[in-house]
Amino acid sequence: MQALQGIKIVDLSRALSGPFCSMALADMGADVIKVEAGPGGDMSRGWGPFDRGVSTYYLSCNANKRGICLDLRNPQGMAALRRLIDGADVVIENFKPGTMDAMGLGYAVLSARNPHLVMGSINAFGADGPLSGWPGFDQIAQGYSGMMSLTGFADGDPTRTGTAIGDMSSGMWLAMAILAALLERQRTGRGQHVGSSLLASLVGLLSVHGQRYLSLGEIPQRTGNAHSVIAPYGVFETADGPLNLAPITADMWLRLCQLLELPALPDDPRFANNELRVAHRDELKALLEARLKTRSKREWSERFVAAGLPAGPINTLAEVFADPQVLHCRLVQSTQHPTLGELRQVATPVTSYGADADSAGSRRAPPGLGQHTEEVLREAGFDSAAIEALLASKAAYQEAASAAAEMEVMQ
Repeated sequence: MQALQGIKIVDLSRALSGPFCSMALADMGADVIKVEAGPGGDMSRGWGPFDRGVSTYYLSCNANKRGICLDLRNPQGMAALRRLIDGADVVIENFKPGTMDAMGLGYAVLSARNPHLVMGSINAFGADGPLSGWPGFDQIAQGYSGMMSLTGFADGDPTRTGTAIGDMSSGMWLAMAILAALLERQRTGRGQHVGSSLLASLVGLLSVHGQRYLSLGEIPQRTGNAHSVIAPYGVFETADGPLNLAPITADMWLRLCQLLELPALPDDPRFANNELRVAHRDELKALLEARLKTRSKREWSERFVAAGLPAGPINTLAEVFADPQVLHCRLVQSTQHPTLGELRQVATPVTSYGADADSAGSRRAPPGLGQHTEEVLREAGFDSAAIEALLASKAAYQEAASAAAEMEVMQ
């Protein structure tokens, strides 16, 4: 999908939330210039584990971008950045509130120079308010939002999700806000400042649990992998690992008993209706698992689905990335990295069914530090002498090794 072709984005964000947002926009065709502060670059470059010295954390959220490295404490580096922003459609940042203003890059200043500019901001707890200065760490926001209070087992600790859902959901919300601002700009001719936060994005995901409290005053309790009001429903062990099973109607319950050859269960007074099954869920689970452990999770999943029962195996990542459906849907894509060679990465989960469907997978490898510095500066109007002066004064950095490697790949 190349719907954003011709849109230039200057991405000042670091770590995950902002880079995740800009990667999604890049995968939709935008020209994203990742600006890293020299000489070290994005902090995530130092976070392991590493693939031959390259951070897999950094690789996960910076595909399809070009990279430039500037010393933003150097007046020349800052002047170069302002020039880039002057020619951009969008600038993305995830600094603490007030940082952009302190740098002289607040929206009022930037929009006075470039009225068409859209600014997208992500912070931890909001742009203002009593907690606006708190640092933006995903797990802190997960706890503060109530999300962790809903996750985990009743007799265990509140649990964070396995991925940084606050970072990534705020990135997705911001991407939607930027797209809306660009659409509105077509009507008004002016940009605007849009934003999201880790806290807001997570509260926005509370869904029925949030409505349950707001409507009824009920505080949901953690139920682990079991459904709070339906049984049987959840995770069950098989001969080779767990599967999810969700027979949510009375008819599905009867079909499940038939399929498992447990015809006496529907007449058992402990399981006569859903409310009783919920009350005796542990006893019911033990009876079901005794039969489920006779076959594999894949075999049972296929049998259940054939019988119209929602079910599926709980896969390891090794199983996920070898799965025929995952491969068919092209959820993993390959590109050439300047130093790593072929690089497999998770694809952006958006599909185009139109004429440009084949271009939806077009990807650049995540850039090396300063890999495209000279190229981007030249496009911004700097001549060779000006670029050499910026590099010589260390106001800008060009990573020679990755630039040379990229030329080899292109040849």
